[in-house]
Amino acid sequence: MGATETIMEYDIIIGLEIHVQLQTESKMFSGCGTEFGLPPNTQTDPVSLGLPGTLPVMNGKAFNLALKTALAFGAEIARFTKWDRKNYYYPDLPKNYQISQYDLPFSTGGSLPIPERKDGGGGGSVRLTRIHLEEDTGKMIHAAGGMSEVDLNRAGVPLLEIVTEPDLRDPADARGCLEELRLTLRYLGVSDCEMQEGSLRCDANVNLHIRTDDGTKIATPIVEIKNMNSFSAVEKALHYEVERQFEKWKDDGLTIHDAHKETRGWSDPDGITKPQRQKETAADYRYFPEPDLVPVEVDDAWIARLREEIGELPMARRSRFESEYGLSAYDANVLVEQGQDVADYFDAVARETGEAKLASNWIQQDILRSIKEKKIGLSDLHVDPASLSDLIKRVKRKELNTNQGREVLSKMIDTGQAAETIIAEGGYGLIGDRDALAAVVAETIDANPKALEDLAGGKKKPEAVKGWLRGQVMKKTQGKADPELVVELLEARLTELGH
Repeated sequence: MGATETIMEYDIIIGLEIHVQLQTESKMFSGCGTEFGLPPNTQTDPVSLGLPGTLPVMNGKAFNLALKTALAFGAEIARFTKWDRKNYYYPDLPKNYQISQYDLPFSTGGSLPIPERKDGGGGGSVRLTRIHLEEDTGKMIHAAGGMSEVDLNRAGVPLLEIVTEPDLRDPADARGCLEELRLTLRYLGVSDCEMQEGSLRCDANVNLHIRTDDGTKIATPIVEIKNMNSFSAVEKALHYEVERQFEKWKDDGLTIHDAHKETRGWSDPDGITKPQRQKETAADYRYFPEPDLVPVEVDDAWIARLREEIGELPMARRSRFESEYGLSAYDANVLVEQGQDVADYFDAVARETGEAKLASNWIQQDILRSIKEKKIGLSDLHVDPASLSDLIKRVKRKELNTNQGREVLSKMIDTGQAAETIIAEGGYGLIGDRDALAAVVAETIDANPKALEDLAGGKKKPEAVKGWLRGQVMKKTQGKADPELVVELLEARLTELGH
């Protein structure tokens, strides 16, 4: 068709379907447990297996978590919502239908934020089509020898399906949007969003709108990509699919009107998408109302109560850290992205000390590093905000220099002792006596005539020589000298000596 001669450019059209496992102790419609990692088929019951004569009962906590999520993203909450049976046969679906929501989901509209990227792109938001509740299916395990096994531990687990409009235009924004969603859901406490455990899963719908030089816009067939189990996989799969669709269109010229929606799976080892099946339409699922569950009616008081439980969300917290504490966008982002416990910890230390930048530095450089090295949580560190604040204030008052402060903090982390005890037992302290330090500076310079020769002869850079002399003074004072005073006295003495 000679398409390549008329191509101008194309827009990437991306929409997301995200499944989130809610953080509940029991399944969506029974009291069966939801713990991850148990031996296969040890966490099932007659309801989740769909045995004859069993009746589902809605999990109230799951519904509350779902409502809170929708409110946090500005969705419209339906005052009347019902359940439907989505009928299809698959080996990991023992009932041959899934309880879901079809025409009356509990929420519509709202939006997810798209974070700004380091390259200046991103920003804004992606509109939500709907959020609805359903139960999860089981899991197929394709074993060696061509055998397939089924694990139904996951069957019936509460699942939130978040569907976006096709507003995303860049695979990097799709990744950023998902990362921000995970952070927000963790702040809300509605899911742990562990992708490796399947509690956050994403399918992406993608096609191209190709513009030709005669002004024609051509939409390529939509492809749904599945099996993406990491954020980087989502971004890589979308980049691959964009290039594949463009090359395919140049080859066959098929448009969205010529082909059904196709489902393709992402193979991370191969770095390609592979065809799976043509996508079913809603009619193929033969939805009908679930006869064993009563509809849910939500009133204003219920919504108001849940709205009060929504705390400060990550986007708002970053902005506040910048405006209230004067942090850079980078520092604010690092603290917020560590999770709510770290952001709360910073808030407490910044307010207690009145030194937000210092609090940010100590938390980023020392507290977070220790957590990472010890592979523990913040609550296991035994240095609460008041203890770190006390240490920072001692350094600020020059009772300790920064290096001593770091040594003391390290011992606080290792032993759980208070800073005061460690300082007293370790003999920590700062020499701030000007005359005493001036004498040490003079002795150090007199004992190292070669340093003066290097300064005079220009054999070494002045800052290197002065830095070495500063180090000698600190060594003589066993690290207890006030570093700022040492610099001042050293400069003064060298000036007197003509350097």
